[in-house]
Amino acid sequence: MLYREAGDFKTSYRDDSQTFPIRFDRFAYYVLLAVAFLVVPFVINDYWVNAVLMPFLIYAIAALGLNVLTGYAGQVSLGTGGFMAVGAYACYKLMTAFPDVNIFFHVIIAGGITALVGLLFGLPSLRIKGFYLAVATLAAQFFLVWLFNRVPWFYNNSASGQISAPERSVFGIKVTGPETEAWATYLFCLIFVVASAWIVRNLTRGSTGRRWMAIRDMDIAAEIIGVNPLGAKLSAFAVSSFFVGIAGALFFSVYLGAVEVGEAFGIQKSFLVLFMIIIGGLGSIFGSFAGAAFMVLMPVLLKNSLVGGLGWPTDLAAHLEFMIVGGLILFFLIVEPHGLAALWKVAKEKLRLWPFPH
Repeated sequence: MLYREAGDFKTSYRDDSQTFPIRFDRFAYYVLLAVAFLVVPFVINDYWVNAVLMPFLIYAIAALGLNVLTGYAGQVSLGTGGFMAVGAYACYKLMTAFPDVNIFFHVIIAGGITALVGLLFGLPSLRIKGFYLAVATLAAQFFLVWLFNRVPWFYNNSASGQISAPERSVFGIKVTGPETEAWATYLFCLIFVVASAWIVRNLTRGSTGRRWMAIRDMDIAAEIIGVNPLGAKLSAFAVSSFFVGIAGALFFSVYLGAVEVGEAFGIQKSFLVLFMIIIGGLGSIFGSFAGAAFMVLMPVLLKNSLVGGLGWPTDLAAHLEFMIVGGLILFFLIVEPHGLAALWKVAKEKLRLWPFPH
């Protein structure tokens, strides 16, 4: 009976258009933030950070970025892994070239560099769309991985071809390197996640988001009513690549510490993030988080229950994971194209009306 709008009156347009119109939702949101910032850092350990929380936070940022491009602007992209690699290598070059600059600014600047690269590869979207645009972004994926593999300048002429994150700290607390604390890396990534979600939410609610959605729904009609397709599509590519680049920089510097571009940012990474927004829900911020949580938690649960609990072979559990993901993608594309976010929305509507059936 707590989940009701009765008595929650709106006296201004600002109140009526807020993100959480129901008081219970706002209270739950603030409680969640308080727990994430004030409780979780004191109870987590290395396993939870490395196996669950860090991948979830970083992939959530990448899913937010891809959802801006595909979910809100309707531009299909298969180059997410390549753009994450741009963010990772840009962060690496900044960390080695400017060791005295705070790692926080390195990550943001790496996102900006990735946005410029995304603008470049977003130019074909002005003339092609759909399957052809997907192929063009797939070409960007292969080209970027090849570039970082073949040009020694990007990995500072390392004999192994890998890049390793130097030790860096924020306010005297180490956030990169082998001696980092679990809570420090978690909080560092959490700040970027909250800021990214806040920025994306405000962009999608404003005039920029309306232009993106107009291009997504019917680009010719949008152009007729005055939407500039050049600005709308390129801004979507730039904003999307910015957040994907931040995710790549965090994935390299804070989470893994050392990467090889072909293994860490191959085509499988692009499909992984794409599956996140398909399962979570296209055009939904909550869907980005839900899809990232599902794709991160499912392998952990299968490994602990099937391999650790029942003694199944590891390869059999991995194959079962592929089957589950493939089946869910087919299910959501056919039955519920808006993914887990739509199911969550329906559940909330039923709670608001319970116990009435309509």
